[in-house]
Amino acid sequence: MLRTTGGIVAGLIVWVVVATILDIGLRTTIPAYHAAEATLDFTLTMKVARLTLAALASIAAGATAQTVASGSKAAPWVVGIVLLAMFLPEHLRIGARLPLWYHLFFLVTLIPFVGIGAQMASRQRTPAL
Repeated sequence: MLRTTGGIVAGLIVWVVVATILDIGLRTTIPAYHAAEATLDFTLTMKVARLTLAALASIAAGATAQTVASGSKAAPWVVGIVLLAMFLPEHLRIGARLPLWYHLFFLVTLIPFVGIGAQMASRQRTPAL
């Protein structure tokens, strides 16, 4: 139980850390990105970059949860559910400021990307025959 809890907490922390680092990268590599963040007036390139950032953070979170809680199949899924529960109210709040496809992609893929990260971590730990 302690490893499962640790895996969940570690997965959530990793999501925030990876997303923050990648967001800093977006701010430094995409002109006008930082200014667009305040108003959510993103170009298509910025939206795709933000969704990619979220996907990578989710994969990292799932891999971390699975690695820390290697005996738990539930830990990565709990991470995904918690992330969805955290982000759903925010996406409802800002709904009209971004297109529906953006919200749907972000929210619908959160849990699957966490699961993909967990699968990748499991495969890394499984020795080849």
